[in-house]
Amino acid sequence: MTEKNKNQNNKNADIPKYKVGYTQGVFDMFHIGHLALINHAAEHCEKLIVGVNSDALVQEYKKKTPVINEFNRAEIIRNLKAVDDCIIVETLDKVEVLKQYKFDAIFIGDDWKGNARWSQTEKDLAEYGVDVVYLPHTPDVSSTRLREEEPNRVTGE
Repeated sequence: MTEKNKNQNNKNADIPKYKVGYTQGVFDMFHIGHLALINHAAEHCEKLIVGVNSDALVQEYKKKTPVINEFNRAEIIRNLKAVDDCIIVETLDKVEVLKQYKFDAIFIGDDWKGNARWSQTEKDLAEYGVDVVYLPHTPDVSSTRLREEEPNRVTGE
């Protein structure tokens, strides 16, 4: 095990084990950062539910149409061994999702820590005894960046 992995494992040792965990995202153009988030989340809970943002929801808040449709994105996520349940989600309101799916913790990349929406989500979920757990973000990887990088761009040719 490398020194970096030892440090990472020590950092993750501080995260308690939860009964049911939840994470949510677009998961468009599935990449190693998505896999890392899901696998790390699964390490900290007995059961992991993953919400895939619907095409309509992504269009509403990102003003983008996903490259891969919601049904195919959900099927990719559903087939990961770390995932116990996969749902297509129509809302960014985590309390609304909590009321339907009952989880103890929500996992998100630490690049969102301090973001106003996530700070509010922490407060909202605390009222229900749900923890927001920030996991290490995989640097230099995002679907948005993959979409925009000229050498990686997919064209119809």
